[in-house]
Amino acid sequence: MYDAVQVAADGRTTPARFAATAADAGFDGVVLATRHDDQAEFDPQTIREAYGIDVVDGVEIVTTEKGPASAAISNLRRDTTVLLVRGGTPTINRYAVESPAVDVLRAPLADDGDVNHVIVKAAARNDVRLEVNFGPVLRASGGERVQALRGLRKLRELLEHFDAPFVVSADATTHLQVRAPRELVALGERIGFDRKQLRAGLAEWGSIVTTNRDRRSEEYVAEGVRRGRDEE
Repeated sequence: MYDAVQVAADGRTTPARFAATAADAGFDGVVLATRHDDQAEFDPQTIREAYGIDVVDGVEIVTTEKGPASAAISNLRRDTTVLLVRGGTPTINRYAVESPAVDVLRAPLADDGDVNHVIVKAAARNDVRLEVNFGPVLRASGGERVQALRGLRKLRELLEHFDAPFVVSADATTHLQVRAPRELVALGERIGFDRKQLRAGLAEWGSIVTTNRDRRSEEYVAEGVRRGRDEE
């Protein structure tokens, strides 16, 4: 199982510290997602060897406008293992799920964002994963937490109804916010998710990584087509 965390160029937690914490928590891998306009530099292979956990490069596009989002997707897709777009407005949520080059629409319920049947059906059609983001439930309180719980229950119903792809995350911004897989599963069950759903959502990050690494390999030609000895 994997999770994805937010890594800032000048953040409190280094990429290595995130990896060490995720390894101790029991994850098989961690996606270190940096902002597209403030990317932190790190060597995934070096950190991977140091802590015995799969360390994956990711870039998170953070904008409220389609134009900058489109440009960032075009510029970053080829060289990024996991490409995420942070939601928070109806416009960006809709644009992200209608863009097959995007792997994950992150935090679709944040700020003014919302999910509905149009968003979820588009995500299923374009194989864009919707993030079941437990961050607000873990770190908010009062009315904000109540609203987050309500939104997650609505998202769960839509995901089930339309069989849309999704990932599960604590959306940690420091190593202190990392939660073990069992903790996220326990929390999700209290909200109404099924244990198998939650484990599948944590494993889906790994599926994205495997697929995209395969596509970026020299042998890849197209889906189901690889270069063999005759092409060498």
